[in-house]
Amino acid sequence: LNEEQRGWQMKARKFAEEEIRPISLRRDQISDPRETFDWEIIKKGSKLGFRTAATPKEWGGHGIDLVTQSVVMAELAKADSAISKTFSQCWKWSQLIIAVCSEEQKARFLKPFVADDTYLLGSGNTEPNSGSDNRLPPEDDPKAGIKLRAERKGDDWILNGSKLFIANGSVAKLFFVRTRTNPNVSVREGTTLFLVPTDTPGFRIGKVFNKRGWRFYQNAELIFENARVPHANLVGVVNGGLKARGSDASQFGDLELAANALGICDDAVDMAMQHAGTQSRGGKRVIEHQTVQLTLSEMHMLTEALRSFVMRTAWEREQAVRGDGNTREFVNAQFVMIFSNDVVQRVTHLNMDIHGAEGCLMNA
Repeated sequence: LNEEQRGWQMKARKFAEEEIRPISLRRDQISDPRETFDWEIIKKGSKLGFRTAATPKEWGGHGIDLVTQSVVMAELAKADSAISKTFSQCWKWSQLIIAVCSEEQKARFLKPFVADDTYLLGSGNTEPNSGSDNRLPPEDDPKAGIKLRAERKGDDWILNGSKLFIANGSVAKLFFVRTRTNPNVSVREGTTLFLVPTDTPGFRIGKVFNKRGWRFYQNAELIFENARVPHANLVGVVNGGLKARGSDASQFGDLELAANALGICDDAVDMAMQHAGTQSRGGKRVIEHQTVQLTLSEMHMLTEALRSFVMRTAWEREQAVRGDGNTREFVNAQFVMIFSNDVVQRVTHLNMDIHGAEGCLMNA
């Protein structure tokens, strides 16, 4: 890491330890899913640049690269994975605004985003009856995929339908929303992407989902009842919704999950080492048991392998964003997401094993 990247890493680490960690468990235990969210931590993080970190400097942000973003995500996730994700969602969608929106749209939406410490971003894709078939849609089935209907009426589009499990759903002020504008062709050919502010007439937030984990990270239902969206908010071209991200080479969504998982693994390793080094079992310190030593070694090994994969992939994606055609089609972003999913489950499970019965307690 260079000096600037180290600076962001240290700033994120300090913020995570001093501001996020002290509130993390307490907020996770609040029973009402809407009340788990804390605007004060968002405002504090925003003032330090964590909300607008990925927005280019010419638009008032900090313009950090994908390697730096990965480092910051991991540091924040060590203290609270859900809070890290709340910030990084803003990176994902502000980068997409830069990549695919018109200059007029960039000015209209990025300026208020940068100026407002409470301006969060989200994207509506998943629906009650469509999820993975939107990411890998069937080629020849018009019935598969997005159902949210958009019909043009003069200078507006009228949206009817709903979205489900939407990240930042109850707290964001602006969403990318994929709609179905031609129900007679496949989802690849018949969807259109819009930018939809939360004050759009006919658009409201429905249920906020009460999850077992990631409870700070709000996931909600978006409801559209004759919602009136100006044609000026259309991104790209009509029926080009799934192609709109074609000019965004970052593959940030996959990298985002992997970097977040890395932070979780780092903290799990720290927790396991702390517990094993200070607690006793069977007449000696936990860390003196050979089985525990082997377990800790596996946790370290997997975490460092994930770190290497995340950093390599982040560097590759950064080269692609900068126009290197040789790195554009690399599939490591998808591979690192899959690998991180396996690693984070294994490492956290092993951490629970080392804690033994205490691993089942909320306040061990």
